[in-house]
Amino acid sequence: MARILVVDDEPEIVALLAFVLKADGHTVGSAGHGVDALEKLGIEPAQNERSLPDMIVLDIMMPVMDGYQLNMRLQTEARTKDIPILVLTARGQQMRELFELAPNVAAYVQKPFDPKTLRELISGILSSRRQSHG
Repeated sequence: MARILVVDDEPEIVALLAFVLKADGHTVGSAGHGVDALEKLGIEPAQNERSLPDMIVLDIMMPVMDGYQLNMRLQTEARTKDIPILVLTARGQQMRELFELAPNVAAYVQKPFDPKTLRELISGILSSRRQSHG
């Protein structure tokens, strides 16, 4: 199955997502904020040999570096600009507008979320990615 990086500062959300995604056979990594994610992705400091996830589940409201800033940074890197992002947000429409022009954002999920809906969304995003990458 897929490698998924969950970037969220709420340990309960990370644990729930990890539980749901691992039950579907995915490998799950986590980061507590944007700077942590950049390090785990091998961007800062640069470590091009780091393997990348197939998808990122990204919270918006986080300390140190928020999800919006992280995604802007991901889009400047050739290695990460095409990784599909599923945005988790407690702020709904307001955040969608921020990401409207982000080509890598595949979906939005409002907190609190239904795990079944989230699983279906992730499955759809990953299968469309597999089809487009042959």
